[in-house]
Amino acid sequence: MADKLMSVKPYLKWAGGKRQLLPEIRRFIPASFDLYIEPFVGAGAVLFDLQPEKAVINDANRQLIMTYEVIRDDVETLIEALKEHAAKNTKEYYYTVREMDRDPAVFGGLSKTEKAARLIYLNKTCFNGLYRVNSQGLFNVPYGRYKNPAICEEETLRGIHAYFRRNDVTILNGDFEDAARLATPDSFVYFDPPYHSADNSNFTGYQADGFPEAEQIRLRDVMKELTGQGVRCLLSNSDTGFIRKIYQDPAFRVETVTASRTINSNTAGRGKVNEVLIRSRNVRKKRAR
Repeated sequence: MADKLMSVKPYLKWAGGKRQLLPEIRRFIPASFDLYIEPFVGAGAVLFDLQPEKAVINDANRQLIMTYEVIRDDVETLIEALKEHAAKNTKEYYYTVREMDRDPAVFGGLSKTEKAARLIYLNKTCFNGLYRVNSQGLFNVPYGRYKNPAICEEETLRGIHAYFRRNDVTILNGDFEDAARLATPDSFVYFDPPYHSADNSNFTGYQADGFPEAEQIRLRDVMKELTGQGVRCLLSNSDTGFIRKIYQDPAFRVETVTASRTINSNTAGRGKVNEVLIRSRNVRKKRAR
């Protein structure tokens, strides 16, 4: 694997982000693999930590995936657009930008780069860094009132651009199963889906149709099928009875980890919480250093 770029890190705040859990996740990363696949890439903490030479990343959130594509293809224009947002940032300006997607003519008139800059700006200035949409898929988080939000992180954006340009990274916007089925026995697949919640309140507002229990079961079935084919897989999720029950199978090994969460639509899901890392039986756990 080539030398890592030090400036490559998540450029968005994202519920369930994995930066603080990276030491635990690294214990389950195979020493070598030909292709890395992340069907729910989110803010990309694991991707940017690994910086694989060949990868497939996917997410169902079209606006999110657009930001990845723009960073790859048009980073300098994106940086200039973010600088303009930063210079104008006020509560009133925030709501003007947020309302753009309410008018199809206005939103449709924005370029791809302008749409990406809009999402990054809203993400960096909204309340608690929360990405949430209503049933129509419209962003609806209030202003966050930060003193000095890091709206335009030039070094990070250019670092991610350089990583994409130096490596073979395919960016998809589709169903997680389609991305996962690109795996071969020489691949490593990391699943980080919208987390399960017993009351369906946590991590379900990040796409209009949510990620209900039926989808969690479909994901389990995909991971079990891949495991049977010899593909090495790792999955993160919340530590709920439902998740433990559906992964109570000889194909899987379940590990409990503790995370500190500050971004959650439900205050009960903030602070220290238990989560699970579920690995396929062909993934070995490395010893802690």
